[in-house]
Amino acid sequence: MSKATAVPFLPFTRPSIDEATIEDVSNVLRSGWLTSNGPKVQAFESELSGFFSGRPVRTFNSGTCTMETALRIAGVGPGDEVITTPNSWVATANVIIEVGATPIFADIDPRNHNIDAEKIVAAITPRTRAILPVHMCGLPCDMDKIYALATKHSLRVVEDAAQAIGSTWKGKRIGAFGDMVSFSFQVNKNIMTGEGGCLVVNTAEEAELSERYRLQGVSRSGLDGIDVDVLGGKYNMTEIAATMGLAQLRQLATFNAKRLALAKHYFDGFGSDFEARTGAELPVADFEQCNWHMFHIVLPDRVTRATFMQRMLDLKIGVGFHYAAIHLFTLYRKRGFKRGMFPVAERVGRQIVTLPLFPAMNNSDVERVVVAVKSILES
Repeated sequence: MSKATAVPFLPFTRPSIDEATIEDVSNVLRSGWLTSNGPKVQAFESELSGFFSGRPVRTFNSGTCTMETALRIAGVGPGDEVITTPNSWVATANVIIEVGATPIFADIDPRNHNIDAEKIVAAITPRTRAILPVHMCGLPCDMDKIYALATKHSLRVVEDAAQAIGSTWKGKRIGAFGDMVSFSFQVNKNIMTGEGGCLVVNTAEEAELSERYRLQGVSRSGLDGIDVDVLGGKYNMTEIAATMGLAQLRQLATFNAKRLALAKHYFDGFGSDFEARTGAELPVADFEQCNWHMFHIVLPDRVTRATFMQRMLDLKIGVGFHYAAIHLFTLYRKRGFKRGMFPVAERVGRQIVTLPLFPAMNNSDVERVVVAVKSILES
């Protein structure tokens, strides 16, 4: 009698790296040119610029320093306020503090979990200098309303599009329009460079300034001319990362098409009565604009997230949660934020769960997750 096949562990995400990419990286290692704005970085920036309709693009070593750099380019600093969402990775708010400004939160929409444009209005003060919206899970914010507010109040917009490469708003790619737009290439994103990111800016002057900010404020002229006129950091992308990025960008359409197909299969599996039957909430079924970076559900209050996550792990299925409400972290409580200030973000942050979704999955993986989720919530 043969032994039963062991059920493999299904992680909530896994990067797709082909052998051609591995060989390309090996060739870069053999070349000896690994960093300092080499040919691969320049090629990656050029292809990204083409992807974003010819706008200037500069690469960085994370999607965090891209936002910080954008705020510095916008002249945001001490005494200024930046309006953002409490529902994001904490980096979104941390960069505001890093430049000396004050984060001002506006609560989120209960269905799409993006910043509620109507709540931004009440948060604007004479000290507001910028709005920093987040396209959560790749689902675009209401760009029409946000940019209308920015124009009316003479504000800059720095879009945290960390999760939104390939997403669109009314037929236009996120990043191909608007003000400054920041993307992440961290390992769980739709395309990845291990760690990395890029910043889409408006002019050649902003692109040149972003180059100085990403490498200690240095500008060079001739063979030995050097100057430093701004306080920069060490944020440049490596040749190794750019090599991965080039390969990944060329596969983005395929990756996103697979994510879309998997997301549709999730909805089919859960069925139209899932929310009514379990009290859980599914994401907005946007099959036109979203790149389906992640697939979230919000658990009913009768089920604690820790219990749910443990039950899924017992079934060898990895899940995560994205994200805890930023204003409830100790760092932000010390700045005066309290529980109850942003109730929608608090409820979502307490009960949200991320289910597996990545291109290497197949329909049977989705079906396995659906069965597991239903068995836990319906028991």
